Amino acid sequence: DKGKGVEQSDEQAVYWFKKAAEQGDAEAQILLGGMYRSGRGVEQNDELAADWFKKAAEQNYAVGQLILGGIYLGGRGVEQSDESALYWYRKAAEQGNTEAQFSVGVLYRSGRGVEQNDEQAVYWFKKAVEQGHAEAQTSLGMAYFLGRGVEQSDESAFYWFKEAAEQGDDAAQFYLGRMYENGQGVEQSDEQAFYWFSKAAEQGLAEAQTVLGIAYSSGQGVEQNDELAIEWFCRAAEQGNDEAKVLLKQLQGLVELKESLAELKKAFEQVQDEPLSQPANSP
Repeated sequence: DKGKGVEQSDEQAVYWFKKAAEQGDAEAQILLGGMYRSGRGVEQNDELAADWFKKAAEQNYAVGQLILGGIYLGGRGVEQSDESALYWYRKAAEQGNTEAQFSVGVLYRSGRGVEQNDEQAVYWFKKAVEQGHAEAQTSLGMAYFLGRGVEQSDESAFYWFKEAAEQGDDAAQFYLGRMYENGQGVEQSDEQAFYWFSKAAEQGLAEAQTVLGIAYSSGQGVEQNDELAIEWFCRAAEQGNDEAKVLLKQLQGLVELKESLAELKKAFEQVQDEPLSQPANSP
């Protein structure tokens, strides 16, 4: 809908999307639904957005089915329904839509809209994993770690966490750090644990920021540094992490105590270095 060679106009885009959508063009129906949902070029209307997404979904258009599944899950423009969400996610998943496959797995894992079933959750996660879906890799790793829907295996958990972590999934990076820290499925390494905790922390994961603060505070896997520990505790605390708030307060108190002791030591050393004064009437 970006104008090429003409001045961009959301209203004109809506006009032409509607022309095509009314003739049954599924992609245009999706685009028009998006305009109604965002209120671009037309008055915002969640109900009309859902109607156009549904028209595309009913034409077996996978993207429309995926979007409609999300709409039913969130209840935006339609009555909320986990069952309808699963129905449309599954329609898209069966066409190979990787995001829908992951979503079906999540619903089976949580038992939303369907009887809870770990084996089915794993089945759909594996489908998404075959297409390189990072969150599905993390979920599959967790299934192996907990032994839910598959035989428990630290080695398989480590493998899938690493696959997802290398794609930048922050949760996988955090779990991978834990695996290295505890030596589960891999040789124990504080340095590798710190490396992956850092990756997750830099993406804003509060739990990883807290663990990174602990590592800097204790010198585990990295050179001890109270200033950096405080910095990471602060970042996690700003996100509302309660553990980080407690640890931050404790460390700040400890740093203040260290500084006070250092000042006392310095003052004591200065007194020792000063020459003793002789009494005024000494012989």
